[in-house]
Amino acid sequence: MIKEKKAQLLYVEDDESLSFVTKDNLELQGYAVTHCMDGNTALIEAKKGEYDLCILDVMLPETDGFTIAEEIRKYDKNVPIIFLTAKSLKEDKIKGLKIGGDDYITKPFSIEELILKIEIFLRRSKITQEVEATAFRIGNYEFDHANLKLTGSGADPRTLTQREADLLKMFASHQDEVLKRSFILTEIWGEDDYFMGRSLDVFISRLRKYLRADENLKIENIHGVGFRLKTNVLAS
Repeated sequence: MIKEKKAQLLYVEDDESLSFVTKDNLELQGYAVTHCMDGNTALIEAKKGEYDLCILDVMLPETDGFTIAEEIRKYDKNVPIIFLTAKSLKEDKIKGLKIGGDDYITKPFSIEELILKIEIFLRRSKITQEVEATAFRIGNYEFDHANLKLTGSGADPRTLTQREADLLKMFASHQDEVLKRSFILTEIWGEDDYFMGRSLDVFISRLRKYLRADENLKIENIHGVGFRLKTNVLAS
């Protein structure tokens, strides 16, 4: 089974004691946490675009949390932002939400409350990404999973079966990654047994045929493990 990637959190807090405890607890929950002590450093980190969620203290040296959020929203409209504040003023909360924040937690707060909010927003974000991820670029091909269409690389447009499309979507979502047979079978066929495995082999053969016009693409058989959609075959 594929190991799920840790959610990447950007945590901005200038209180050393509070940030140490909070970061430690979040990491114990399995999150990968990047901690920044000031706003300017946080802006540099945020612009890398590698984070699944941002936790921003409002009152920070140099650049406050509101300004950081405004900058983030200029290039990322979707990453969840949770504000931490020592104030409970309604005006501050409204301001934060207007500039693109998703929620507020007033200090002092419990770690359990913060973790609950993080999990809620990450779950919503994941669902949104899955809904939006219906169109893919695979080498010289365009793949529209929602409409079961594969086009490009000089070949005639092809309408796939639902299962062909679901399998291709799995490869398209994990290009150049090894997918275990058991994972593919469980996710698409619902179970991992001998007969389903033979069916998978047939579908892999079909997809290889559909993608063969692009010589840079190859569905590799990783013996005893599974498969990988390898790109840039000729360049390697």
